[in-house]
Amino acid sequence: MNSVTFTQEDFAIFAIEGLEPRMKAIRKTIQPKFKELGKVFSKELAELLNEEELPVHIAQHIRRTKNPPKDTWCAIGGDTRGYKKYPHFQLGLYQTHLFIWLAFIDNPQHEKEMAQDFLKNSISLEKLPADYVVSFDHTKEQVMPIKEAELEKGLMRWRDIKKGEFLVGRQLSANDPMLVNPQKTQDFIFKTYAELLPLYQQAFRAYP
Repeated sequence: MNSVTFTQEDFAIFAIEGLEPRMKAIRKTIQPKFKELGKVFSKELAELLNEEELPVHIAQHIRRTKNPPKDTWCAIGGDTRGYKKYPHFQLGLYQTHLFIWLAFIDNPQHEKEMAQDFLKNSISLEKLPADYVVSFDHTKEQVMPIKEAELEKGLMRWRDIKKGEFLVGRQLSANDPMLVNPQKTQDFIFKTYAELLPLYQQAFRAYP
């Protein structure tokens, strides 16, 4: 365990005006934390999966030319070349909250088969605690509590529509007192990943 957590100053970065000033602050303050935490969670997840260490990818936002990012993240999983083709874990920040996802975005390989398997075998989803949330579009900040979401409809949309996506996980408010304590914060993040692991493993059944 290291002493890394996220502070009010980290979340305040998303109020900085301008692409380059905001990116400068993200690179200086947030990305080093992603690097440290990604290393920890990658190792712990790999041990649970009985695999080699999972790659860690830190979002660079290199395609942006004008508008500053409203969020930033690191991804754990995929291969050394990237992560969007695969189910992967995300850890990221908006100005208002920290997000912890198992993510299926930007048309991963075998997404129709993965979505169909979740539709047919939803027990791992149904077992998730009530504080979990889902999203069907990673570009939008809004999420839905898992117990209130129309999961079948959302999973069918992910399966049938090219722009369909699926993300499931938990969030912490930027003002959550847990964030003051690095141990509690990291335990919460890792517990979330561990509870999502059965879904991660289920998704990979669709891969040859």
